Amino acid sequence: MFFKILYSLIAFLLFAYIFLFKLIKKNDTIYVWILVLQAFGILINFIQIIFGKMNNAFFYILMFLLNMALPISLILIENKGKNFVEIIYIAISKILILFGNKKKAKKILNNLLKKYPSSYYSHKTLAKIYENEGGMRKAIDEYVKAMDIRPDDYKSYFRIAFLLKELKRKDESIEMLKKLIKKKPDYFEANNMLGELLIEKSEYKEAVGVLINAIKFNPNREELCYNLGIAYAFINDFSRAKQCFERAIKINSDLYKSYYKLGQIALLYRDIEVAEQNFTQAIYEENEAKAYFQLAKINVIKNDKIKAGFFIEKAISLDEKIYERAKNEPILFPIKQAIKKPQGLEVYNKNKKKRNMQSKLEEQIEEYLDDTYSLTKEINKNK
Repeated sequence: MFFKILYSLIAFLLFAYIFLFKLIKKNDTIYVWILVLQAFGILINFIQIIFGKMNNAFFYILMFLLNMALPISLILIENKGKNFVEIIYIAISKILILFGNKKKAKKILNNLLKKYPSSYYSHKTLAKIYENEGGMRKAIDEYVKAMDIRPDDYKSYFRIAFLLKELKRKDESIEMLKKLIKKKPDYFEANNMLGELLIEKSEYKEAVGVLINAIKFNPNREELCYNLGIAYAFINDFSRAKQCFERAIKINSDLYKSYYKLGQIALLYRDIEVAEQNFTQAIYEENEAKAYFQLAKINVIKNDKIKAGFFIEKAISLDEKIYERAKNEPILFPIKQAIKKPQGLEVYNKNKKKRNMQSKLEEQIEEYLDDTYSLTKEINKNK
């Protein structure tokens, strides 16, 4: 009996503490629900003492959770500088998001921010909601507020840079990424995106410097090696570009787009056999139709018209746009009978998604290497 009375006293003191120092002081209704749960636990204890009922393991465990575990956990959490109310509301908002009720989640978070403007996780959660909804400017505002609260929030830095890029504000994105990399030089995603943006702006030498430095921190990331290869190719340093693409493949043998670039570089050096090997390896995903197109040209050069005809038909069947290229390609004149216009748009639509996987940067470097090959071919012809 003594232990039950002592337990009741402690339970009551915890109830009084939550009431006086949490509910009254903070004036937040979430504490009302905590007190209701505590009161239910105290009621069970009262029934056990007065009426001798509910004396089984289930009610003892439930009573302990409501009277002791819940209030003590709340006190310990808040003594560590964390806001229990914030944790509860953010948990509720994430459950609502999980069930697709973003509108209600946003309302809860905005109400929470009215009371606790410095709620870091509220700003972060809101930012993610806005970003998923396509509200990029609102998302940026929330990420900025999160960063103001926690300056070492590198992920928010990166998300802002990414969203600025999506909004076509590339200069601002670049500046943001440079600041982020200065704070955290080994941030892979930031280095990779900065390299890509600098290449897109034709600032190839600066891109080379950024990517070389990034590889020191991330030597096993094929994306960095691949983008460095692109940067070198744009400044006509094909030897280093080749080394970078080969290194990317060594890290990830399934990086088929690197094989395609190696095939293009091999053509520049008139190494037909190596070019053929690489284009054969590149027959996968977004480079598939283009690889078949290149193999058709190589087999015409090798005077194998049957193989060349097969490859060009295959290329056109995968991508209708190849037809116009093939029709105007002088090398393919000997197999012009195999260059047939595809019927309808069925094949084109089927493969549209696959071609859209290729970025603008990919298209630019492939076009550049093709143009360089054509130029060197004309120069050699005129010698």
